Amino acid sequence: MSDIEVPVLQDYVPTPELHPGAMSHLKPFKATPEHQAALGFPGTLVDDWKEVAIRRLGELVDGSRALRVYLDSCVKCGACTDKCHYFLGTGDPRNMPVARQDLLRGVYRRYYTWVGRYLPWLVGATDLTEEVLNSWYSYYHQCSQCRRCSVFCPFGIDTAEVSMAAREILDSVGVGQKYCNEILGKVHKIGNNLGLPEPALRNTVEGLEEDVKEATGVDVRFPVDVVGAEVLLITPSADFFAEPHIDGLIGYAKVFHQAGISWTLSSQASEAANFAMFIGSREQMQKVAQRVRDAALALKVKRIVVGECGHAWRVAYAFWGTLIGPLDFLDPRYPRPQHICEVTEGLIARGALKLDMSANDDKVVTFHDSCNVARATRMGDRPGGQFTVPRSVIRSVCAHYVDMDPATIGDRTFCCGGGGGLLTDDLIELRVKGALPRLQALNAVVEDKKVTHMAAICAICKTQFSKVLPYYGLPREMVVSVHQLVGDAIVLGAKE
Repeated sequence: MSDIEVPVLQDYVPTPELHPGAMSHLKPFKATPEHQAALGFPGTLVDDWKEVAIRRLGELVDGSRALRVYLDSCVKCGACTDKCHYFLGTGDPRNMPVARQDLLRGVYRRYYTWVGRYLPWLVGATDLTEEVLNSWYSYYHQCSQCRRCSVFCPFGIDTAEVSMAAREILDSVGVGQKYCNEILGKVHKIGNNLGLPEPALRNTVEGLEEDVKEATGVDVRFPVDVVGAEVLLITPSADFFAEPHIDGLIGYAKVFHQAGISWTLSSQASEAANFAMFIGSREQMQKVAQRVRDAALALKVKRIVVGECGHAWRVAYAFWGTLIGPLDFLDPRYPRPQHICEVTEGLIARGALKLDMSANDDKVVTFHDSCNVARATRMGDRPGGQFTVPRSVIRSVCAHYVDMDPATIGDRTFCCGGGGGLLTDDLIELRVKGALPRLQALNAVVEDKKVTHMAAICAICKTQFSKVLPYYGLPREMVVSVHQLVGDAIVLGAKE
């Protein structure tokens, strides 16, 4: 573990003392010219960066009424100040959502409002300088775009949108972030975030088939590129190798097997994640999403199901319609993408799966609502399904379930600390400190309710928790996939 001053878990998260500049030193590694070029961005800071940045800001504001409203409407009421997990974990006032927004808002007012041009001191308008640009790079990479602050803002100002705009401007002047841009390049070149080529993908899933056969005696298939399958499963590539993600993938396969649903993975679209959302590039989002449409058409599937990935589900739910729609080639009964949890819940409800809850009797489980699922999507056909469907699935396979503090779940859930393109070790200090509020609530149910496991439906959340839990004295093994719990409870070969 890195040498980090880890916050102490307490009974509740107090509003921290202010430590101005406490996190100003932290900046993610910058993308190389090769990473930038692969996405069509300048390789290094362009000579006329100031003019380019101001022009791009104007284009973004002209193209998004929401962004203009967010930059115009803040009244500094303070409602958001103590809602960001990074502020609560670091005490750096720049990590208050309002202060982070102001880094861009000040420049917007200076160049795009009358008062800002002629009386800048009245409205906090600021010139765009290299120092300001550096602050953007530092603090807009200290926002996980979780949108929690927007829940509490009386005007609904969405810091995530401001953060995305700032990152897009940074890319446009040649200052991109290595982690996100390198990954996007792999997706375009190979098909997934990991750079896992087709032979390695096939070898991996063949190994899983052998593992499941050895454990259960049943031939559960993990098909790849099967033309005419009913379902195309789009899942994060972490599901192919990482723990506990891979146990979730095994759970999906068992669900499809036992329900008699033909399904397939795609070697060309072997990635659900869409990191282009994190850098605010709609053009890149469309290119990444297009692979899914192309694969679905080539494989002639009737349904598209998305695995456990928070921001992937947001992109599918909220953006696919405009990015790659209409999806009118799908079965009219399934005209939109489905989340694996709503598929499983429906199968359980109609008795298509036989479950043995005793398989999870050794666990007391709680559930972490992932930010993008909780605050930017729905699930199933009922309001609030994004909260109730995963819990319904868990309660169907686990006898012992408890929720964390109501102030930290549902639409008020705290970010894991690694979302928004920040799941990189060069930001480990931020990740550890930003996880404080969530782990405070988790620790409370560990001590009071004897919780042993926390389930999640986001690949980033699972990876982040596995990394940061030991910093707080909690075991990394307590993080599980929801479909790991399902997979363990399914009685293969027997149906009710």
